[in-house]
Amino acid sequence: MKKLILFWACGLIYSLAYSQTENSISKELTDSLKQIFKRGYINGFSVAIVSSDSTLYNKAFGYADISEKKKYTASTIQPIASISKTAIGISLLKAQEMGKLKLDDPINQYLPFSVVNPYFPEENITIRQLASHTSTIKDASQYDGRGYVLREKSNAGKKVEKNFRPPNELMDYAVLLEKILSIDGDWYKKKNFIKKKPGVIFEYSNLGAGLAALVLENAVGESFPKFTKTHIFEPLGMSDTGWSLKDVDGSKHTKLYADQNTELAPYQLVNYPDGGMITSSTDLGRYLIELISGYNRNGTLLRAESYTELFSPNLNDENHKDRSESAYNDEYNMGIFMGMSAKGQIGHSGGDPAVTTLMFFNSETKIGKLLIANTVLSKEGIKEFIDIFKMLASYETKL
Repeated sequence: MKKLILFWACGLIYSLAYSQTENSISKELTDSLKQIFKRGYINGFSVAIVSSDSTLYNKAFGYADISEKKKYTASTIQPIASISKTAIGISLLKAQEMGKLKLDDPINQYLPFSVVNPYFPEENITIRQLASHTSTIKDASQYDGRGYVLREKSNAGKKVEKNFRPPNELMDYAVLLEKILSIDGDWYKKKNFIKKKPGVIFEYSNLGAGLAALVLENAVGESFPKFTKTHIFEPLGMSDTGWSLKDVDGSKHTKLYADQNTELAPYQLVNYPDGGMITSSTDLGRYLIELISGYNRNGTLLRAESYTELFSPNLNDENHKDRSESAYNDEYNMGIFMGMSAKGQIGHSGGDPAVTTLMFFNSETKIGKLLIANTVLSKEGIKEFIDIFKMLASYETKL
């Protein structure tokens, strides 16, 4: 009995000592991030560091509402821009597991209108080409010109970007895609496509991502928000995540800022699957844990072979006009809407008005990190954002 008590006591002492060390490292990271935040170019942001089975660090800084002095917290929600596309990839693979589609199927098999590269009319565009950004679909000027719509008619005291459309111009994203990409569409132009055979060249395409979500909807017979809620958000316990304000608790939503003092007029995306996921760092941390687990072939959302396909590179030097080997360039290679850098970082970046995000995990250490910010970034703000992420990277193996 004495031996058992002694063993327990030693274990408790070790546990407390380890906890104190861990807390000391977390405090050190928090203090370092506070110092960067003091530069004052970002109003509010949240971060997380995760492993394949737990959240190692989750913290927020600054304000979700400056005028009300409402703190930005780990539960504060906001759009995360193009990180959202990774959910399209997971959804496509889930649909493939269900026998609803195959990634190498022609997209026109599932669309209510035809999409064809006019320079190569006999060539099918496939789902995989959409998912690897080799479909030859360009982001036409109408994507930016019609894709951002104000939530409210009155926006006194708030900055309204020149390309924000009035609320009455909100349309279903399928209508936007048809108008731009169908030969019978009001905004169709041949130059909405590049003069390359589908599958040959990488051309990042937000419209292509939206089209992939539309393919999914028609293949499975339900809406993209419902499918992702059923097959991604609910299984992972992402209760503060959705694609529109009606799906989430609006009281947790941060305001977005044009600068340190001016609120940006609230807006929504027409082509929402390409960047409209609303979530928190806590929920996104759960999502990143699953991605790392899936990379380790231990994920819960997809079968091991589907995760292998999610992370399998589809590109080579010939697919690129210019191929950057920077550490977090998510366009160096592409799985199924899953970016991969030349330095073994896997994930995605994101950017929309007053929204800047990064989410990557290290394929060697299997540690992931994410950063979400609510402010339009000036030149100094970009430097602050980068330094925050670099600080997270410097601590990812210490926690």
